[in-house]
Amino acid sequence: MRVIRHLRREPRPLPGTVLTIGNFDGVHLGHQAILRRAVEQAERVRGQVVTLTFEPHPVAVLAPARAPALLQPLRDRLATLRTLGVEVVVVQRFTREFAMLEPDAFVEEFLLRHLELRHVVVGYNVTFGRNRAGTGETLGRLGAVHGFGVDVVGPVEVDGDKVSSSVLRRVLEAGDMRHAARLLARPFALRGRVIGGERRGRTLGFPTANLHVRPRLLLPPHGVYAVRVVTSADRHPGVLNVGIRPTFGERRLTMEAHLLDFDGDLYGQWLTVEFVERLRGEQPFTGVEALKAAIAADVARARAVLAAGR
Repeated sequence: MRVIRHLRREPRPLPGTVLTIGNFDGVHLGHQAILRRAVEQAERVRGQVVTLTFEPHPVAVLAPARAPALLQPLRDRLATLRTLGVEVVVVQRFTREFAMLEPDAFVEEFLLRHLELRHVVVGYNVTFGRNRAGTGETLGRLGAVHGFGVDVVGPVEVDGDKVSSSVLRRVLEAGDMRHAARLLARPFALRGRVIGGERRGRTLGFPTANLHVRPRLLLPPHGVYAVRVVTSADRHPGVLNVGIRPTFGERRLTMEAHLLDFDGDLYGQWLTVEFVERLRGEQPFTGVEALKAAIAADVARARAVLAAGR
């Protein structure tokens, strides 16, 4: 998959473009429906799927106080888009100046100048251009003038909810990892690098990998989770603690993964943690022995959850 950071530097318009437009944060089922339609249209017209996405998130530029926590960093979002058949991603730097383009100018002076548009596929709630005035209807009108087709993909529903990044954030903030997996068609995952910690887990008999996760990402609520941990070599069952370790009077947020039946050095490696189920909330314990007993119970429950494949 090709990634273009500066579309205006391309020497000629990208040929045979079937375009999708959006933030695609999380690449949930709604996004996946749009991308599947784009792949179908690209096969029909013998074109290529091009995704236009934005960095930073538009709300972070236009209303920073309301900027949502991100579901995926850009690197992970691009990796997910690749698995769904996207051939080219244009990462458009979003600025206030760019946001001031009128909808017609966005299409005629930006898209059509740099892309040979054959088809555009968007979601039912797409907006673009100044004051978010552009819609699917706008694209349909301009497509009729300039000779490109337009598909507007309706909402995808799961358990009665229209799937969206906002709904997914609410589900994750509630710690419902099962529902999140249904909205994503895969487990919710976070990727982080193993950094040095205080080695308390080892002294307790449960060594952990302390993960550094990029800032501005959405984290599930504090607590203990049954997880699967993907290393460079394999996937391992595990238990993850997200929180501040109140038993030791700390206030610094940490993410610590204990890989079941694993003995090895992970320091410096990048790990992907796939969340399966929240086992309990974070709580202080009266002492080290009580904490050790709670961790042993967490491990036993995680084994049962993961073995059941639920």
